[in-house]
Amino acid sequence: MNLTAEEHLRNRIATIGPITFAEFMETALFWPLSGYYTRSLNNPANDFFTAPAAHPAFGALLSLQLEEMWYGLGEPPQFTVIEPGAGSGLLAQDILQYAQQLNPAFWQALRYICIERRNLQQSGYAGYTAPEWLRAKNLPVRGIVGCILSNELLDVFPVHRVTLKGGSLRELYVGFRAGRFESTLGALSHTALSSRLEEEGITLDEGQQVEICLYLEPWVREVAECLEKGFVLTIDYGHDAKTLYSPQRRNGSLRCYYQHTISSNPYVYVGSQDITSHVDFTGLVSLGKQLGLNTLGLKRQSEFLENLGLGILQKMLLERGPELNQQKRDANRMGMLEIARNGGMGEFKSLIQSKGVAQPKITGILGRSSAWEKRLRKLPLPLLREEHLPLMESKYPHTSTYSASKPT
Repeated sequence: MNLTAEEHLRNRIATIGPITFAEFMETALFWPLSGYYTRSLNNPANDFFTAPAAHPAFGALLSLQLEEMWYGLGEPPQFTVIEPGAGSGLLAQDILQYAQQLNPAFWQALRYICIERRNLQQSGYAGYTAPEWLRAKNLPVRGIVGCILSNELLDVFPVHRVTLKGGSLRELYVGFRAGRFESTLGALSHTALSSRLEEEGITLDEGQQVEICLYLEPWVREVAECLEKGFVLTIDYGHDAKTLYSPQRRNGSLRCYYQHTISSNPYVYVGSQDITSHVDFTGLVSLGKQLGLNTLGLKRQSEFLENLGLGILQKMLLERGPELNQQKRDANRMGMLEIARNGGMGEFKSLIQSKGVAQPKITGILGRSSAWEKRLRKLPLPLLREEHLPLMESKYPHTSTYSASKPT
């Protein structure tokens, strides 16, 4: 008999007692067939949307950044992009479609691999090369020359929940009583939890709760082993450690998303709601340095996209002739604004790291040149397609089911 995620968790707790929140979160999100990200009928867009769904300008600008990385590597004959957690493949689709308009040698060199935990039906790639797909939990490739690209992946890595009680660090475990899941305090399950806080110079206030992701270290290690030479581009919401673990965030950053509602209760709709926490970029940078990944820069998404030319694309949209009617013009403008909106996706972070590359130029970090602007204006303007979300309609709840992006 195939147990649901909730049934498995109940049985597990009944057998061994309270479990770590990290185990609970891993099961709720990725339990075979009934986890949030593994259910065949699940569509996360019903609960939230991401930048690739808002507008193809996001993928187009990343395509330009990837091309520049290819130049920085000396124009290798094969440039491989690995996108773990690729979801529906929409970002890959947008990147590949725009890449066709760039240097033909880059297009010939480009190999794009999407990695997902679940089987997906890949469609909608007519007219251009589709990415390759691998079903895997980890990164089953090595010797990569290129870029490992992730967008809103690390925020769903399972986390441990820790609090300060009576002057001592305690961990919040998950129990089951009176027909429902509940938090219960216990000793730390790993000494690495206290070590992480000590390494980052964090002292909690009494009663303060935080989330600590121990999956970061094995993830960064695997990325470093996968990449022979090239770049790591991580886009996600999060903060440096001092901000993330500030007393002002007394209850941590754990958030749940279910049918357009946001809550901090992970114990309901198990397997049917998304569970996320903000990324500790201090830990990510520090671990990368230890494992041979050099940090080139960390920018807010709004700055990163503006450096790459988002403002130029917005001007190009306004300059389009009457072949683009006002409704389409407004819809595209809204999508472009959304991916850099202050208080929303614009607050996400873009971290670029490198391995084996000497002083590469990264326009997303350093800013664009006049030559970059001139070239961008000669390229086709990326416009919304039916695969993207109708954000204009979200103003009118009776005509759309799409609500909002994940907040910061």
